[in-house]
Amino acid sequence: MNYTMTRNRFLADTVATAGPQQILTMLYDRLVLDINRAELALRKGERAQASDLLGHAQEIVGSLSSTLDVEVWDGGKSLMELYMYLLRELVGASIDGDADRVAACASIVIPLRDAWHEAAATVAASAAPVIPTQRPGSFFGESTMGGELGVG
Repeated sequence: MNYTMTRNRFLADTVATAGPQQILTMLYDRLVLDINRAELALRKGERAQASDLLGHAQEIVGSLSSTLDVEVWDGGKSLMELYMYLLRELVGASIDGDADRVAACASIVIPLRDAWHEAAATVAASAAPVIPTQRPGSFFGESTMGGELGVG
């Protein structure tokens, strides 16, 4: 098995075994990575690469917004508005090839990522260990993506 196949298998296994908090923080980590790489690509004049990265960032924001339950906490509606703003800015930055606009998106996303990492760590530290048979919805194919962070 070569390095790429091994790496892809490891990543797939990591995602498959991750809980909702880890998936959320992984998405934010990748969002920041895509945005930072897109900004750099635009500054180098590599618009095609930047467009691909910004497209992936848009997919991530779309996933985050589609799994956000705005009724779970008071900040849900504001976070949804922020996601919609980010989508507009990422699309506009891609169309215009505007690295500064991408950097502005990073300045919004990085603190959000850090806050979600902190929240996930707090939830993990305060939660009792759960064995798989105790998770709600673990039987009959029901989703287990809800949870403490209000996504899913």
